[in-house]
Amino acid sequence: MSAHAAVEPAGATPRAKAIAAKVEAFVRDVIVPYEKDPRQGPHGPTEELVHEMRAKARAAGVLTPHILGDGDHLTQAETAYVLIRSGLSILGPTAVNTAAPDEGNMYLLGKVGSDAQKERFLKPLVEGRARSAFFMTEPALDGGAGSDPSMMKTTCRLDGNHWVINGRKAFITGAEGAKVGIVMAKSDEGACMFLVDLPDPAIRLERVLDTIDSSMPGGHAVVTIDNLRVPADQMLGASGDGFKYAQVRLSPARLSHCMRWLGACTRANEIATDYACRREAFGKTLIDHEGVGFMLAENLIDLKQAELMIDWCAGVLDGGSLGTAESSMAKVAVSEALMRIADRCVQVMGGMGVSGDTMVEQVFREVRAFRIYDGPTEVHKWSLAKKIKRDWKHARAG
Repeated sequence: MSAHAAVEPAGATPRAKAIAAKVEAFVRDVIVPYEKDPRQGPHGPTEELVHEMRAKARAAGVLTPHILGDGDHLTQAETAYVLIRSGLSILGPTAVNTAAPDEGNMYLLGKVGSDAQKERFLKPLVEGRARSAFFMTEPALDGGAGSDPSMMKTTCRLDGNHWVINGRKAFITGAEGAKVGIVMAKSDEGACMFLVDLPDPAIRLERVLDTIDSSMPGGHAVVTIDNLRVPADQMLGASGDGFKYAQVRLSPARLSHCMRWLGACTRANEIATDYACRREAFGKTLIDHEGVGFMLAENLIDLKQAELMIDWCAGVLDGGSLGTAESSMAKVAVSEALMRIADRCVQVMGGMGVSGDTMVEQVFREVRAFRIYDGPTEVHKWSLAKKIKRDWKHARAG
């Protein structure tokens, strides 16, 4: 091997390369033109647009590309290789069915759902016929669960062969228009997860929040759950298993966000680079001014570091670890790197960078939100600091 030969990520297997190539071609050729489609608003693309794009993805053979025909998943490293390509357009993950929260919910149901639950709730998600929502976060001013899930106030109690759920939830991505819900609530034994059909009159949509990001169908809703009755066989696992199952979902879903947004920032950097190589000022192209050229060089470094962090964390998960600390490290490193990249792209493009004429402005907004959801940077650092202290105590005791 040449000293200058590229070292490919672990996920660059022959099957992942073949799938990723089809996904990238589809996103660039078919989905990128939809970025100007008026059927998008502050709360994401309309259901009509989602169904239209997914129909094209289905016809192209790239719908839900990370789940194989026999139901098996690609490895996490292979998933990264594919999902990065799906993120090359803001609309790409929704179009090919790799978007949050559906991707994480499909992963969880595939791991812990019963055969009957998979047939009823997972199958329509994999087929792209339904969207889902994950009901965990609660309103902050109610003192409910956010970064600290132990503060959960939503309750569930057994009544005959049904569970009755009451509470409020906030920032529930995709609740409006979802057909499948995973609801977290607290019983006497601890946290529980329930599968529910949506819409349900007992789950009342209070409002869809206006947020800085706008890529996810249905936006982020505040809902009231009022005496929701759920059959006992729609509980995932047993009463009290909720936090254990949340851990199953947490690290892979956290890493998937990194994958998709790396794809978006890769494309934003392509747009900024093209602009800098074409635009002239003060007698030369922008890239020939060190202040601009150096920003793009730093983008290249941050993009590669983000890719390597994702590949490393994916390898940890593929090794059978929950990867809690590793996914925290990856989430912090990647989200902060992508924020720097998006910010530099805006800066390089000047006025064009803050306009809606390209996807760069939206990528900046989306990545800013990414630094908060799936755990703010500061919470992950705090968690890692606690681990450092635990490890230090353990080493001293040993």
